Amino acid sequence: MSSTASGTYGTWRNWGGNVSARPARQVAPASVEGLAAAVRRAREDGLRVKAVGTGHSFTSIAATDGVLIRPQLLTGIRTIDRQSMTVTVEAGTPLKRLNAALAREGLSLTNMGDIMEQTVSGATSTGTHGTGRASGSIAAQIKGLELVTADGSVLTCSEKENPEVFAAARIGLGALGVVTAITFAVEPLFLLTAREEPMPLERVLSEFDQLWAENEHFEFYWFPHTANTTTKRNNRSAGPRRPVGQAAAWFEDEFLSNGVFQVAQWVGRAAPSAVPAIARISSRALSARTYTDIPYEVFTSPRRVRFVEMEYAVPRAALVETLRELRTMVDRSGLRISFPVEVRTAPADDITLSTASGRDSAYIAVHMFRGTPYQAYFTAAERIFTAHEGRPHWGKVHTRDAEYFARVYPRFGEFTALRDRLDPDRLFQNDYLRRVLGA
Repeated sequence: MSSTASGTYGTWRNWGGNVSARPARQVAPASVEGLAAAVRRAREDGLRVKAVGTGHSFTSIAATDGVLIRPQLLTGIRTIDRQSMTVTVEAGTPLKRLNAALAREGLSLTNMGDIMEQTVSGATSTGTHGTGRASGSIAAQIKGLELVTADGSVLTCSEKENPEVFAAARIGLGALGVVTAITFAVEPLFLLTAREEPMPLERVLSEFDQLWAENEHFEFYWFPHTANTTTKRNNRSAGPRRPVGQAAAWFEDEFLSNGVFQVAQWVGRAAPSAVPAIARISSRALSARTYTDIPYEVFTSPRRVRFVEMEYAVPRAALVETLRELRTMVDRSGLRISFPVEVRTAPADDITLSTASGRDSAYIAVHMFRGTPYQAYFTAAERIFTAHEGRPHWGKVHTRDAEYFARVYPRFGEFTALRDRLDPDRLFQNDYLRRVLGA
């Protein structure tokens, strides 16, 4: 069994290439019972346990020198309940397979992120999200969870059953147990009309509240070293379905957004002084377009250019000020930033350690091309984000610790108390969890 798409047997590496680990053993259970047995055996052997999906996190949240559980055999839909409009799916199911299977059944999630390579459990455990005025993260659409806890028993939770576990485990960071199945709320398949168009940054910032209020899903990308953005508005549509034509899809999504963008990143890495000129060309490369399609064809896009990412959630009311500060920092720093900054939003939710827990949030994501030094940029950006009580995405680069999180998450103590109860011996501990949750 190979460790990941990248990496030799025995060494596990994440998608971004910035984290690796050498687990004592790797197991791929074919059933919940097999997974529970693997957890019990690890405990007997004195080894810690981590589960990993596709390795799309940029933090070491899944790294372990103990037992690495790979859920690739725990995939597929268990049940569809059309009366309650829920679907229960095995934890190792990739989002892309779930989305396609639901569409075949005439169903869809309400909202989703822009990448669908992750497993459902990996995406939800780290708080993966898209953008939405009224609809939240993927985890906010969870109606029930099944997980194997530290004693090897199977625990189920929902709003009615073990509600205190449900409040936390929807974004559980792998700290409370190994998720084996997730029940999502679904709805009848619908159509979205996407309107993508360039817009000056100053206009986006001055009209941000209006753009947010007028659209079900609004996001934009700002290109550092320029005054330009690309905006995207997704709203429900009565149809008809008018997808992007094959030639246009290839040109814009494959050639420009992946192929040419990849070459531009190589050039920028080799000659940083060329980055501002590249940014100006990139920011003008994509023209306005409108298309109507089923949700996952609109929300998600292929991402073949590998990068490292930091993303923080700030209070939505603080977005404009935070972004202005970020722009000023980039302009004064001498840094050369070749990747656009992505901005999205989410409504407040009730999940204990969700980045949107208890507050309407805006997300600012900064990226650097894989292999390019990112520390100076990310450190300067993080200083701005934390000044606004930002909460970092659990699966993306950050330097925060338990002391900081206890300040910015009102229910932080609730999560750690539950962890003490479910995993008192820290079977699911690793260096990352020790830092972010405390010993």
